[in-house]
Amino acid sequence: MSSISSFAPATAGPAAQRPTSAAPANVGAAWGAAFAIVAGAAVIGAVVNPRQAALYGLGALMGLVLYHAAFGFTSAWRVFISDRRGAGLRAQMIMLAVATTLFFPVLASGSLFGQPVQGLVSPVGVSVVFGAFLFGIGMQMGGGCASGTLYTVGGGSTRMLITLAAFIVGSTVGAAHLHWWAAQPSFAPVSLVKLWGPWAALAVNLAVFAAIAAATIYFERKRHGALEAEKPSPRHGLARLLRGPWPLIAGGVALALLNFATLALAGKPWGITSAFALWGSKITASLGVADVASWPYWSNPANKAALQNSVLNDVTSVMDIGIVVGALLAAALAGRYAPTWRVPLRSALAAILGGLLLGYGARLAYGCNIGAYFSGIASGSLHGWVWMVAAFAGNVIGTRLRPLFDLEVERTPRLTAC
Repeated sequence: MSSISSFAPATAGPAAQRPTSAAPANVGAAWGAAFAIVAGAAVIGAVVNPRQAALYGLGALMGLVLYHAAFGFTSAWRVFISDRRGAGLRAQMIMLAVATTLFFPVLASGSLFGQPVQGLVSPVGVSVVFGAFLFGIGMQMGGGCASGTLYTVGGGSTRMLITLAAFIVGSTVGAAHLHWWAAQPSFAPVSLVKLWGPWAALAVNLAVFAAIAAATIYFERKRHGALEAEKPSPRHGLARLLRGPWPLIAGGVALALLNFATLALAGKPWGITSAFALWGSKITASLGVADVASWPYWSNPANKAALQNSVLNDVTSVMDIGIVVGALLAAALAGRYAPTWRVPLRSALAAILGGLLLGYGARLAYGCNIGAYFSGIASGSLHGWVWMVAAFAGNVIGTRLRPLFDLEVERTPRLTAC
């Protein structure tokens, strides 16, 4: 919706996200983003270590990929729910197929290039189901998921700044409440890799991915008669590689490879929203609003150290910052970085409500569309599949709520004889 922002991916579906002409690059913004990437890596390398600097650079690459491929989880789910268009969901299944093929054997061995590695495997219970459901509603109200919020902010969407601020608030409140939700009925964490072995688990996962992709093809053809053709690109060759747009499938494969690189560098898969809880908690503590350190969420040694140290020491934080800067570079190269500050009131209210639901839901569900869905399934966690089902149900409700806030719900115009 152009009335919300000059940056389409915040609210538009995959078909609407492709530029129709080869706009000139925003040279000043591109140089500024490139400087931020190089200077940021230099500072992080000096203050923390070179590995942390590499993770910052990896985040920047993720931001560039997310922007150039317009790889959205929110829009992909919405256009399937509302219009049965399934290209985005099929790209997600390919991404998950590549990721699980890379991850499962490595996680079974416990190391990668000599570095100990472990997946993101979490419990399954009331907290996860309710949190993922809330997150799903928040996706459609806020206009993005966790990765989508970051890359659209970097791309120039001022509306998504509102979503991000509310996201951080919701994450902080969720961190304060998590101990209560964690005490509700749940099952112990289940790793399909450990339960079935890497190859049997991989075979089952690949079969489910194929079944979901086949279902999207069936429903899209049933509704429209044929699959939607990809829009032609205004750029080709090296120009398309650097300035976009990229095919959705290329974006999905690239994200799977970058997640695997994250596993190699950080020893764990890609996550996003734990950083939001950290940022919000640090702000809350600095303002003297609450005794954040006394919250059970921050009592375990790893979280306690993160709260006490600089955010530059936190892997998720530096990667999140990298995503924003990388998306800024991509938007500038694409000639689409032109933020505007006019946000309609109802849209702003939806962004606030959606952001709060996103943040709170992510903490209850032990992750977001990246940490729980993408990296959770790539880790062989049963929790990832439960998250997907509950979040999809939330997306159905959120999609139906969007018109109340004057937010677009994409539908292909029906052909008639007139």
